[in-house]
Amino acid sequence: MSFNALLATKTGDTIATGLVQLTEQDLMPGDVTVAVEYSTVNYKDALALSGRSPVIRTFPLIPGIDLAGVVETSTHPGFAPGDRVLVNGWGLSQTHHGGYAQKARVPGEWLVKIPAAFSSRDAMAVGTAGYTAMLSVLALEHGGVSPDQGDILVTGANGGAGSIAIALLSTLGYRVVASTGRLEESAYLKELGAAEIIDRATLSEAGAPIAKERWAGAIDAVGSHTLANVLAQTRYRGVVAAFGLAQGADLPGSVLPFILRNVTLAGIDSVNAPYAAREQAWTRLAADLDLGKLARTTQMIGLAEVPALADQVLQGRVQGRTVVDVNA
Repeated sequence: MSFNALLATKTGDTIATGLVQLTEQDLMPGDVTVAVEYSTVNYKDALALSGRSPVIRTFPLIPGIDLAGVVETSTHPGFAPGDRVLVNGWGLSQTHHGGYAQKARVPGEWLVKIPAAFSSRDAMAVGTAGYTAMLSVLALEHGGVSPDQGDILVTGANGGAGSIAIALLSTLGYRVVASTGRLEESAYLKELGAAEIIDRATLSEAGAPIAKERWAGAIDAVGSHTLANVLAQTRYRGVVAAFGLAQGADLPGSVLPFILRNVTLAGIDSVNAPYAAREQAWTRLAADLDLGKLARTTQMIGLAEVPALADQVLQGRVQGRTVVDVNA
């Protein structure tokens, strides 16, 4: 039986995506076949579809770094037909067919069972963005940053990871400062739990190597001058969790925050994180994420709408999270 998929092809330097009909013979190796229900559109997905970053390493390929659905067949001892599962990262949309299709076949080691608190749609409303946000919160906690130590800054606040980071941190009792280039959307950020909104322009230009202490920790999705300024203004023994490069992959900063204030820069990788870290993150998401706030961040689209939406993501015009109903 055939199924719908969004397939990326490359001619020269141009990547094109379009809806096609595939069969199970077109799927890649794996010991679990999943009837996919939902995927999502992350910043990395937008980079992949646009070709602005070489995310996709083999063509043709089904993009989509996330998927959630129900196991159809399995020879993996940890999964059985009917199990509700999700995949974040690993080889999806890089070397292995991803989530923008009605079926997927993957190694069982990549799968995580969806927590009972979440529907498949909820799991993709969280997606890699929310899972990365939770890994970042865990890094702050691991570094000893507690709510009574001061503010937590979240950059890229209107994006998917930023939105969920704000929701998580505020629920856990932290006072959140949100940095955004869209001050007209401040009401949305305050609904998620931000106590203060600042203009991203105050952080995005070259600054002093070390500056007045402002926050006990931060979650950064931006990189470049923004991350350098965030570090320069982090309090003594603070922790900054960094996972993004929306402004750039460079870090034009100084060692002074590290050697004078004992600041920790914690790198966050969601793609190849070990199973134990994934399970911990998803367990904490189920316990700590307010589903009402999650719903506030989320919009829904169909497969055919993904390419156009990806363009809007790169332009910084998409608020929160976008779930893809692969059966719509």
